[in-house]
Amino acid sequence: MTFEEKLQQYADVVVRIGLNIQKDQELVINAPIETADFVHVVSEAAYRAGAKDVILNWDDEICRKQRFTYASEKTVSEIPQPLVDMKMFYLSRGAAFLSIHAENPTLMADIDPQKLGAAAGAKGKAFKEFSDKLGANENVWCVISVPTAAWAQQIFPNKDVEQAKEALWNVIFDTTRIGEGDPMEKWHAHMNDLTSRSAFLNEKQFVKLHYTNSIGTDLEVTLPEHHIWAGALEKCLNGGTVFVPNMPTEEVFTAPNCDAVNGVVKSALPLIYNGKRIDKFSLTFKNGRVVDFSAEEGYDVLAAMFENDERARYLGEVALVPYHSPISQSGILFYNTLFDENAACHLAFGSSYPTCMQGGTDMNDEQLLAHHMNVAITHEDFMVGTPDLNIVGIDAEGNETKIFENGDWAF
Repeated sequence: MTFEEKLQQYADVVVRIGLNIQKDQELVINAPIETADFVHVVSEAAYRAGAKDVILNWDDEICRKQRFTYASEKTVSEIPQPLVDMKMFYLSRGAAFLSIHAENPTLMADIDPQKLGAAAGAKGKAFKEFSDKLGANENVWCVISVPTAAWAQQIFPNKDVEQAKEALWNVIFDTTRIGEGDPMEKWHAHMNDLTSRSAFLNEKQFVKLHYTNSIGTDLEVTLPEHHIWAGALEKCLNGGTVFVPNMPTEEVFTAPNCDAVNGVVKSALPLIYNGKRIDKFSLTFKNGRVVDFSAEEGYDVLAAMFENDERARYLGEVALVPYHSPISQSGILFYNTLFDENAACHLAFGSSYPTCMQGGTDMNDEQLLAHHMNVAITHEDFMVGTPDLNIVGIDAEGNETKIFENGDWAF
């Protein structure tokens, strides 16, 4: 199969399964300018699937770094209202949203973390209504990745640019089930598997999860009453369209009781936040809140995140991913949350997804907090899964069930 044929398969899978574009629906694409060639293929695939219009929002990371280098903290923290209005405009029209995440992982390495944190906080506040509505699945959305030169060479430093991009394309195709055979059938089988695992966990309604491993994680995560586990498939509130928000995806996830997380968790992989690396970090939780933390690298970045969003000290997501997933088996550290979060079990600082609570999408912020669902301007995944991670589910009667054993599903 040629590269062009795989590229077309990928675009079709994104449009028809990831976004499940409906006739006369608008599609908004947010993408790095370097990915224009692939965006052209996706755009045509969307029109062929019946899209009414495709709207493009380009990002140039070089210009973005120049802005953070030379502009003031006040300037980079200003969010023009027309940008907010445009997002809300297309949201109100039922548009689908596709985001291509392919940043240079070390782009902002020499930028003041306080400036980055202030800008991220301002952006989070300005777009909170949009993010909340999208996170509640009022519209269809999907996040994917495409190789860029800087990202590919970060992963494959011993290859030249074109070789590195080709190698990364091959990995992306493999992990998104593109290639020989029918990728649509492969995706449907994969979604059925994750859906069945979600159904098992939803039936059990564990009250607590206990995480342990050899690097020092010993964490108890209480789950709220009436929590919902989800896997791969989501349903749009407006119209009921079924879609896949992340491609690739290997996770089954829910929301924790944000006020009842206790113990210590150690990171298993580096976290890239605002273009900076946080590595080998440890978090101590008491009654849901991070009360102490350390990091061998990026401590100031982690501190800035907590400083700019107090609710980032609380968890918003619990996600289960087998250590021997296809992404993990690639042996690659992607420096890209979309991929790295699907290589290992992870947790998330910040906001919970309202869809993970029965009736959550009908609740306002105060009601969500009252039901122990975190509300924040941040949602940042970090990886905790290791080859020896064990997770035990504890039900209301105190009975224990092995969920993960030695890094993989135990059921």
